[in-house]
Amino acid sequence: MANENEIRTRFETLAPLLDERLRRFMAAAEAKAIGHGGATLVSNVTGVSRRAIWAANKELQSGEVADADLTQTTDRIRKPGGGRKKTVDKDPVLKENLDSLVNPFTRGDPESPLRWTCKSVRKLAEELKAMGHKTSHRMVAELLHEMGYSLQSNSKTREGKNHPDRDEQFQYINGLVKQTLTSGNPAISVDTKKKELVGDFKNGGREWRPKGKPEEVRVHDFKIKELGRAAPYGVYDIGKNKGWVSVGTDHDTAEFAVATIRNWWKGMGLPLYPEAQRILITADGGGSNGHRLRLWKTELQRLADEIGIPITVCHFPPGTSKWNKIEHKLFSFITKNWRGKPLVSHEAIVNLISATSTKEGLQVYSEIDTTRYPTGKKVTDAELAQVQLERHEFHGDWNYTISPS
Repeated sequence: MANENEIRTRFETLAPLLDERLRRFMAAAEAKAIGHGGATLVSNVTGVSRRAIWAANKELQSGEVADADLTQTTDRIRKPGGGRKKTVDKDPVLKENLDSLVNPFTRGDPESPLRWTCKSVRKLAEELKAMGHKTSHRMVAELLHEMGYSLQSNSKTREGKNHPDRDEQFQYINGLVKQTLTSGNPAISVDTKKKELVGDFKNGGREWRPKGKPEEVRVHDFKIKELGRAAPYGVYDIGKNKGWVSVGTDHDTAEFAVATIRNWWKGMGLPLYPEAQRILITADGGGSNGHRLRLWKTELQRLADEIGIPITVCHFPPGTSKWNKIEHKLFSFITKNWRGKPLVSHEAIVNLISATSTKEGLQVYSEIDTTRYPTGKKVTDAELAQVQLERHEFHGDWNYTISPS
C-alpha cells in the first residue's frame, strides 16, 4: 500500500498542471488503488473532500470520462449546476431575517448612504441559529457587506453615554412601525437637516464641467444678510419611500416642524392614506421636535384636531439621532445629489432636493416655507393641560399619543 508521503509527493508534483476536475479524478484513482479506507486517507493527504472523491469515482465507473476528451480546453470545470449550493440559495429567508435583526439597530454618519451596525457578527449569527438557520459569523459578515452594511466607524459618530433602555426603545419603535404599516396607516420619520448658507458658497464635492472652468464661488463663508440660511425640515414616509421637505427661511421651531408635517399630510399623506386611522411619528429626542418641548405637543394637538385622527410619537433615546430613518433614507441622498453645486438661492435648494432619487424608487417633493416662526414662545401650564396626551406604559416620556379634542 502506498504511504502518505508517496501520495503527497505525486499529488504536489502534478497539482500545478491540474484543474479542479482533474484533481478529483487523480484523488479518486489513488483512493481506488488503495482500496478500503482509501478515500479517507487520500482526502486527509490532498485536501480533496471525500464527497468529491466519491463523486469522481462514480463518474469514472460510469464511463462518462472515457467518452469525454479531457485534453480539450474548456472554461467550464463543473457540470452545469455542479458544486455545493450556497447557503443563501438553500435558505432564501436568511438575508431577510438578518436584515430584520440589524435594521432597528443601524447607525452611523447620517450624511453617508451606507448603513452601519453596532451588533457583532457573532451575536447576529447566534440569533440566526436560534431562528433555525445554519450559518456562521463569517457568513454573516459576508452577507452584511453584500447588503450594504459596513463596520461602525469611530470618526465623528460619538453619541454620548448610552441610555440603559436604548435597545428596548429601538425594539419598541420598530414594533410600532411594523404594526402601523401592517394596518395600512402611515409611519413617518421627521427631522431637521443641517442648516445651509444660501449663496454662491463652496459646496463640498465635484461635478462635471468644461475642463479648466470650475464654477466660481466666494472665498469666505460669511452669511449674506438678504439670503440668510435655509432650514430644511423633512418628512420621510417609511412605507412608501417618499419624502417631503419644507425649506424654511426663518427659525427652526416646533411651529415650523409641525407646519411641515401638516403640509405633508395635506399634499402627500392624505392622498396616499385616505382611510388612515392614525399617524405614527418617529423623531429625535431634541431640537424642534424634542420630547420635552411644550410647544411641540401643543402644535401636534392643533394638528390632531384639524385632521381628526390620533398622532402617536416615538422619540429616539438621547444621543441616538443617527438611527432615525430619515437620516440615511432621505437626507444622505439629498446631500449626495447637491454635492459640488453652490446653493445660490432657496429656489435652487428646492429644485435640487426635488431632483433627488434613488434606484430603490425614492421620490421627494420640496417647497419653500416663507412663514415667520418667532422663537421664545411660551406655553403655560393651562395650555399644556389641554393637550389630550396619553403616555404609553413603556417610557411615557418618549412614547405618547395625542388624540383629537
